[in-house]
Amino acid sequence: MGGEAPTSAPQTERLRLRRLTLDDAAFIQELVNDPDWIRFIGDRNVHSLDDSRAYLERGYLALYRQHGFGLWAVEPRESRTPVGICGLLKRDTLADVDLGFAFMPAARGRGYAREAAAASLRHAHKQLGIARVVAICTPDNVASRRTLEGIGMRLEKLFRMKDDAEELCLYVSGAAEDVAAG
Repeated sequence: MGGEAPTSAPQTERLRLRRLTLDDAAFIQELVNDPDWIRFIGDRNVHSLDDSRAYLERGYLALYRQHGFGLWAVEPRESRTPVGICGLLKRDTLADVDLGFAFMPAARGRGYAREAAAASLRHAHKQLGIARVVAICTPDNVASRRTLEGIGMRLEKLFRMKDDAEELCLYVSGAAEDVAAG
């Protein structure tokens, strides 16, 4: 997968997904400092716009360059203002491509996560030809678990990442037909 040409982001009827840029630094700073992000994903020590730009550069923008995909900004078509991120990750700590998402508090409960995650999963299977996609979350992250199950992913196992004491849920989607429409 290394050095692949960039792929376009999936789109939905209500949402526009697009590549993140350094211009998204203020949005990313706000998102990664949301209490739920810190609780369920972890503190990324992003406390200034410079921190946020560096976080974008070494993380999301590097993924685009290395794999041709990554997490995308999610914007409602009517506002074109980012309300979350969703997309595909390739972590050194997981063998498979990983579906990830996070949304601002005001955007939760509107079906955006499910819609963007389903589109990203279809994109992985159909456009990128990735046969197996996984997703991870903590067992107590009920909203993320519901979203993953709602798009047809199934809990495969509980596990711990290398050198991590926290147990995680590993969800899997093994074929395009697993993906729920919508």
